[in-house]
Amino acid sequence: MTSLPDFPTAIARATEHAPFLRVALEQQTDLAAELARGIVPELAPFDADLPIGVGLRRARKREATIVAIADLAGALDLSGVTRRLTSFADAALDAAIRAAIAERTPGAEPVGFAAIALGKQGSHELNYSSDIDPILLFDPMTLPHRPREEPEDAAVRIARRVVELLQARDGEGYVLRVDLRLRPSPEATPIALPVNAAISYYESQALPWERAAFIRARAAAGDLDLGRHFLDAIRPFVWRRAVDFGAVGEIREITRRIRDHHAHGQAFGPGYDLKRGRGGIREVEFFAQIHQLIHGGRERELRAPATLDALAALAGAGRIAQDEARALADAYVALRTVEHRLQMVDDRQTHALPRAQDALDNVGLLAGYATGASLIASLKPHVVEVGRIYDSLDPPDTASLSSDPDTLRGQLEGLAFADAATAVQLVERWRRGAYPALRSAAAREAVEAVLPRLMAALGEAPDPRAALVQADAMLSRLPSAINFFRLLEARPQLAQLVATILSHAPPLAEALGRRPALLDGLIDATALAPVGDVAALVAEMARGEAGDDYQAALERVRRAVGEKRFALGGQLVAGTSDPLDVSHGYARVAEAAVEVLTAATIADFAAAHGRVPDSELVILALGRLGGGALTHASDLDVIYLFTGDFAAESDGAKPLGAVHYYNRLAQRVSAALSVPTAAGPLYEIDTRLRPSGAQGPLVVSLDGFAKYQREDAWTWEHMALTRARAIFGSPAARAAVDAIIGEVLTAPRDRAKTIADAVEMRAEMARHKPPAGPLDAKLLPGGLVDLEFAVHVAQLANGGVGFAPDLDPAIALLVERGLIPATMAEAYRLLTRMLVLLRLVAPESQPPSPATRALIVRALDAGDWDALVARFDATRQEVADTWAKVSGGSSNGI
Repeated sequence: MTSLPDFPTAIARATEHAPFLRVALEQQTDLAAELARGIVPELAPFDADLPIGVGLRRARKREATIVAIADLAGALDLSGVTRRLTSFADAALDAAIRAAIAERTPGAEPVGFAAIALGKQGSHELNYSSDIDPILLFDPMTLPHRPREEPEDAAVRIARRVVELLQARDGEGYVLRVDLRLRPSPEATPIALPVNAAISYYESQALPWERAAFIRARAAAGDLDLGRHFLDAIRPFVWRRAVDFGAVGEIREITRRIRDHHAHGQAFGPGYDLKRGRGGIREVEFFAQIHQLIHGGRERELRAPATLDALAALAGAGRIAQDEARALADAYVALRTVEHRLQMVDDRQTHALPRAQDALDNVGLLAGYATGASLIASLKPHVVEVGRIYDSLDPPDTASLSSDPDTLRGQLEGLAFADAATAVQLVERWRRGAYPALRSAAAREAVEAVLPRLMAALGEAPDPRAALVQADAMLSRLPSAINFFRLLEARPQLAQLVATILSHAPPLAEALGRRPALLDGLIDATALAPVGDVAALVAEMARGEAGDDYQAALERVRRAVGEKRFALGGQLVAGTSDPLDVSHGYARVAEAAVEVLTAATIADFAAAHGRVPDSELVILALGRLGGGALTHASDLDVIYLFTGDFAAESDGAKPLGAVHYYNRLAQRVSAALSVPTAAGPLYEIDTRLRPSGAQGPLVVSLDGFAKYQREDAWTWEHMALTRARAIFGSPAARAAVDAIIGEVLTAPRDRAKTIADAVEMRAEMARHKPPAGPLDAKLLPGGLVDLEFAVHVAQLANGGVGFAPDLDPAIALLVERGLIPATMAEAYRLLTRMLVLLRLVAPESQPPSPATRALIVRALDAGDWDALVARFDATRQEVADTWAKVSGGSSNGI
């Protein structure tokens, strides 16, 4: 149960144990009386009748008194205290800027000069006696200045006056301490910077720690539009898509330097530094910021500036453990609260517990404890837990690998490299920087840091030599390898997954060689969980930054698709997901990409050409996309349709007739889905199943589609239609397409002709597309193609029954009617699992290495390789027999 605020006791404690507050209460008797009655005045406007400096100093003393007594009384929690202190600092800084400009250029608008709040001011977390760390920026084009005065000179003079107004002391005290050393190169730059020069610096020269500093940045005072413009411009510098573990390492190194520099305050007890000590406030903040830097580039909801908000967001997103977030938040509140008590005593910016017993007891009594010892005892569990959690960020130490070839060979033999000579040769090649990505000193340092762990992981791979050779090939193609190695160093568990990928999955290894940033998507356990539904994926892919244009949207979706497909492939080789589930995941990713990119393309196209009234584009998916079960290598079979009057015209500045409009639009959509960019390729788009095939227009009207399907379509086109479903378009348009498909598929047809057409088509396909190898689960006799033909002929030749785009339920419906044997359900699942898995680990459909065979056996729960091959052959025989029965032919042994 929360106790009620106790203002009389708070005033008594403040009077007895905090000299600064005692004097402040004596000097402000009316305010003291209000507070004694439990009244907490709001932040008041500054007294305009006083000189600006005097008014600000008096306002600060009043505000410091109100906040302290309300805090001690329990009327404000930590967030309430820090937000109120920050609101005052923002208002005082803004008033000082306005006054400095008005003094020099009376009547001028206070524009062209902005203060960017960093640190605790930026996150609304100021201490009771805190300094502020702004960066002061100006726009030479809009800053008021005197005649014959350069804007640069005016800006520096304004900045000096602002600092003077805030820092000057008299009998009223002071307003704020100002520290301008967080600006770029403070030893060489003026105290106010031109905004474009500052943007250029952060885009090209900034240090890693500065990224962390800007997590908490905001436009706080002066020309807020100018400040926001600056922050928008440098946002990509702060929140990078590719994780920069160099920045994370830099933050950890700052912690180590702080611990060394403030060694006297590290030991817990009297003299302990609440801010900089091991397990202190700074380590809670850094823990949150490290995880924000890792994940915030992709997840905007994690960009919360305030520490408590950041911890809650990270825990809510599953990026840190809930119990760790609670422990860190509780510790943060406890440590910050005691820090405030320390600063209330004499209004000094101190963070260290007193060493003298009487002074420590005094702080304890102010904080509501009986003694200083009881205060320390209450903090100890928090400090111990913060130190443990923060130190867990460091990877465990590993023994280094020798530079002596003979010793190195022995070490590598101990890591299970049977061909240790080749391993030594490749390690030495990396060490001497044989590849462009390894030639810088920083790259070789990064290699050396991760080499023991990487070689240990490669040695544990099912095929160490193959994994090592693939790693070498990948490194030879990389433009830069520093971040790749830093990622492996920071996330040791990834090294094992990379070794597995290099051992078993050539397509993934090749993709990683082209785009090492794909590995960023595997930095936490959620990468090995099923992807979300289409709606969730659409929301994720559509989530961009303010001001993103069409090209930025294309790049964003390509990155997301590449990472999702790579992660799904990682699930297959890691053995964490059923290949059927992965297949459905591939399809959901593709469907979401189609929806987001098509919508973006339509919006961009409409900007020039408008829209066709009462008309829209509809995309029909067929084949494996229609059935919702893709492989890593699947292309997308689609038909483009449009609704409405084909004779209509678009309503834009450059109008087009409907047919021309939609054909050009569909070309743009296909390009958006297929043209490779720096973010990688997406999909091959196959539109040959459209009416009249490659000879027909790319897009047809819905009426034209219906007429073609009723009057001119071949039997094989109706077979393809059995797996068709609309994946883009309004609900009404999708329903209209579904109605046409349903009418066509259930129309009466000549059974004998249907079967004969299908048999002829299957024979034609066999002549032109022979199996790729003895493990081709799709094209071998009795493979998936034969099973699909059996299903579609059974559907069409028996009055149009058992239709469902997904073959699993379609087969169940046909089995229920006795049209195909029940064994086809399991045959479909086995063949699909094999196809999905082998497209990744044996893309040539040839028998893989013994190590990869073991992976396949585990994934398919087959016992051993011979048992799997026997099961595969038996299943194909069952499918061949079923196809023969459905088609009226004879089954030969496969």
